[in-house]
Amino acid sequence: MNLDYAGKKSEKEILAKAKSLKKSVDNTDNSLLLKGDNFTALSSLLPNHTGKIDLIYIDPPFNTNQTFTVEDERVSTISRKKNAIVAYSDQMTPSEYIEFMRERLILLRELLSDNGSIYLHIDTKMGHYIKIIMDEIFGIDNFKNDITRIKSNPKNFMRKAYGNQKDVIYFYAKNKDRNIFNNVTIQLDENDKAKMFKKIDENGRRYNTVPVHAPGETNGKTGSEWRGMLPPNGRHWRTDPNELDKLDNLSLIEWSKNGVPRIKKFADEHKGKKIQDIWNYIDPAYPLYPTEKNLKMLEMIIEQSSNDDSIILDCFAGSGSTLLAAQNLGRRWIGIDQSDVSHKVIKKRFNKITYEYLEL
Repeated sequence: MNLDYAGKKSEKEILAKAKSLKKSVDNTDNSLLLKGDNFTALSSLLPNHTGKIDLIYIDPPFNTNQTFTVEDERVSTISRKKNAIVAYSDQMTPSEYIEFMRERLILLRELLSDNGSIYLHIDTKMGHYIKIIMDEIFGIDNFKNDITRIKSNPKNFMRKAYGNQKDVIYFYAKNKDRNIFNNVTIQLDENDKAKMFKKIDENGRRYNTVPVHAPGETNGKTGSEWRGMLPPNGRHWRTDPNELDKLDNLSLIEWSKNGVPRIKKFADEHKGKKIQDIWNYIDPAYPLYPTEKNLKMLEMIIEQSSNDDSIILDCFAGSGSTLLAAQNLGRRWIGIDQSDVSHKVIKKRFNKITYEYLEL
């Protein structure tokens, strides 16, 4: 599936343009911050970093037709003074914007490792167009998730529409069956525990119970008799009957009045719940840079989709939050931005962190 629009170049033209720039950033064992246009910067990474980036997170301009500014080191929001410093301008026609993103996504695909993933953060005005472009570049089979992110508290604007409380993140793999995914879970809160573990034992511990058997028949020990019983038809004991005896001796099996055994599972031993595709990560109330994103969200993405030796890339670095999240988790990172304001903020946040810096 392809999206046609005015000014769309071929992949061959885009890659040839990148190669023609003849810039190259040498391999480095340190994290790296590049200042300059990100097409040029990404092109300079291709000779030595193609196929070496395990995780890309980008929060590009959303094509909002606005100019984002700062004043006295504070982000200008609804009211913007004329003499405020421009952080970045977000003004393109829809076709220009789509092609701007497509050119960079093609280079990012080249940089992504075979085990890599890309997360693209966007709003719903342009997101559906970008989704088609990503299907085209990365392959629709490599689409993983369309994540809804709750970005703010409820709004009460007087326009004739519902309040806008969310944006979206598109998650793609370079190869759908090979991407790094560490199955990071989140801890249960008290409401979760009360709903999932409704029983309380004599020690005040919350628990629930699960059957001692599981689907599927076996011919080994788990299909044999235990306590004068065989597992129900089509099922087998969850573990060796000797282990079930041990659980029972430890009072970890609960017997019903009808003599049906069930294994106790305690809330305080739960390993956490799987993260779903609706996230509640509200952005900072007093951002250092326009559109600064929630640091905890970025740490979760990095922990989920990279390893200790991975390189993390953000070519719309902005406030540097992706880079800081990667640093906090001990990953090597590459950040790119052309905004003077961005680099001032990153320098301030990273004043005690060692990294290489290069202007292109």
